[in-house]
Amino acid sequence: MAGSIQPPIAAVRSGRTVISESAVAKVAGLAARTVPGVRTLGSGSGRSLGTAGVHAEVGATQTAVDVKLVAEYGTELQQMADGVRAAVYVAVENLVGLSVSEVNVEVTDVHLPDSAPEKLLGRSRHSAFAERAAAAYRPAENGGQL
Repeated sequence: MAGSIQPPIAAVRSGRTVISESAVAKVAGLAARTVPGVRTLGSGSGRSLGTAGVHAEVGATQTAVDVKLVAEYGTELQQMADGVRAAVYVAVENLVGLSVSEVNVEVTDVHLPDSAPEKLLGRSRHSAFAERAAAAYRPAENGGQL
């Protein structure tokens, strides 16, 4: 391999490598940002740099990662969380070399587009659901029984 540096055999056999929690968190955060539907990491709209929203606990051979994020409106949240989980597993195991014991994803908010449709600001599907639910529990015409 031209241009690559091969360490002496003795260096490979001895010594210790310590990978910090912030290094693992940064790798995990970069991987999480690649998943469609992830708006930002952390709990606010401006929390996208560094390791905001990502925490890693690192052991000798394993790590656990927690990711907090804001999703784009319209994103299927479970599917996005599964994508984040998969991306973090692959990136950390391949780039860091640690086994990932778990990746916990917390969706802290959903970012609405600046031009939110009028129905989001007015009568939402939640209020329509509430109206249908209330109608279902109104006393029936036959003496108040349901």
